[in-house]
Amino acid sequence: MECREIIAQLEFLAPSSYACDWDNPGLIVGRNNQEIKKILVALDATQKTIRKAVEEKADMIVTHHPMIFSSIKKVNDDDFIGEKIMTLIEHKICCFAMHTNYDIAGGMAEICGSKMGLIDPVPFECTGEMEGRPVGIGQIGTLAEKMTLTECAKKVKEAFHLEHVLVFGDPDRIIETVAISPGSGRSMLKEAWKKQADVLITGDIGHHEGLDSMDMGFAVIEAGHYGLEHVFIDHVSRYLKEQNREIDVIPYYEGVPYQVQ
Repeated sequence: MECREIIAQLEFLAPSSYACDWDNPGLIVGRNNQEIKKILVALDATQKTIRKAVEEKADMIVTHHPMIFSSIKKVNDDDFIGEKIMTLIEHKICCFAMHTNYDIAGGMAEICGSKMGLIDPVPFECTGEMEGRPVGIGQIGTLAEKMTLTECAKKVKEAFHLEHVLVFGDPDRIIETVAISPGSGRSMLKEAWKKQADVLITGDIGHHEGLDSMDMGFAVIEAGHYGLEHVFIDHVSRYLKEQNREIDVIPYYEGVPYQVQ
């Protein structure tokens, strides 16, 4: 099967037209007509991920985050991105990313909301419809049972298989309405508060925004960017396997990129 055919399948799942203007999804490196027999699915096209793809003799890497965001004037081994591009080309590995289009249309927040057991979830910021359902950034819904912030943090760790999370707010605060922004939730903080959510569960919040949430009498659970968004790997791997029985699909979980010591 050609790369363009795999791309068509991924575009059906999360059309690139839904991506934010600043984003860079799509075929980052490679030829559309390349024959694809093995695909590695990962969150990021790191050096480690690319080495794994080379080791597995994969023909394509599908990631959530684009390997290239800003313009590149030179491609050589003096720059780490140039080095990655050269490695991909040398080993004939296509690299495709589906980022904010997947967040909006592919269901990143929906999957996270499902793992938290949210009832009647809706997009946090609705940007349109896809196949009759509202789509947008994030999710907001209610828990099946009220719980304290401490209990909610424990639920997040269990749902996403995390060793730790950062918690801003009163540990005894009662949580019922939950807003989820799997990536960076800094811009979502005030909106979540305005929508009367009891807590914002997000990948990244930042020191000052965390302090702001406490001053607002609000709560935030920061689970890490990888901590929430690694759900992409399983979802896209299963989707590709269902679409292509003859292609080998390898989910690659690199893990949290930092250590807590």
